[in-house]
Amino acid sequence: MVAMDASPSCASPFEILAPARQLLPLVVASPHSGACYPDDLIEASRLDPLSLRKSEDCFVQLIFAGAPALGVPLLHALFPRAYIDPNREPYELDPVMFEDKLPAFVNSHSPRVAVGLGTIARVVADGEPIYRRKLRFAEAETRIRQLYRPYHAALERLVEETVRHFGGCVLIDAHSMPSTSTRAEAGRRRVDFVLGDRLGTSCHGDVTRAAEACLKSKGYSVALNTPYAGGFTTRHYGRPIEGQHCLQIEINRALYMDERSLAPKPYLDTLRIDMAELLAALGQLNPAQLKAA
Repeated sequence: MVAMDASPSCASPFEILAPARQLLPLVVASPHSGACYPDDLIEASRLDPLSLRKSEDCFVQLIFAGAPALGVPLLHALFPRAYIDPNREPYELDPVMFEDKLPAFVNSHSPRVAVGLGTIARVVADGEPIYRRKLRFAEAETRIRQLYRPYHAALERLVEETVRHFGGCVLIDAHSMPSTSTRAEAGRRRVDFVLGDRLGTSCHGDVTRAAEACLKSKGYSVALNTPYAGGFTTRHYGRPIEGQHCLQIEINRALYMDERSLAPKPYLDTLRIDMAELLAALGQLNPAQLKAA
């Protein structure tokens, strides 16, 4: 594997930055900031390394790096989204990408597949095709078995342990978004954060309102569910009726990085502090008592 930034060892599909003791009923997951690019992806890709990273949520794991000090575990996928996307169903696959016929259980008609961003992406974020050749279904199966399923097994364990200890859990699914996806209209501010709760179904409204209030108190502009309402993670793990809540947070990349060179900006350090304070604010909620969306 090729590590394209200062990531830890690529020997594992993920790393868990765990506190000595969990103190808050929160879990943070960063599914798209992995930068360990497997050799078979490099070989099969028609893109240069910088272009291949356009779908990557660079540095999100660093922005939320204050979580363990607060007593909150942080799960960070090390594999890149361009290789396999854990924020999709396990088998959202585009038949056009494969040389053999896909099994009947594959979901090949989802909106994500239609735009080339299924479990195995056909394109990077700007629409550039990734592969120079067709894949075999066995390759997708290997990625799902070796990377996707271990990531979700780890996430499920963290959520279950939190529920068992605290009676409930708030899962923060942490992402970044291109600045072009939230261009400000004339006379309006750009959007700094998008909070996605699947239109109020993946977490209790108090969770979303607490996050929005904290961010706005720091001067950030915040949008709800537009253009990102949440993906597989919010849908799969968000069960507010059971005290299990999931909120997706999208951060405008222009705040903290150069989107062309992928170099971090100094403001990343400010964001790290602000996100720690956001987690502390959310940690004051009692998810076990928030039983209805």
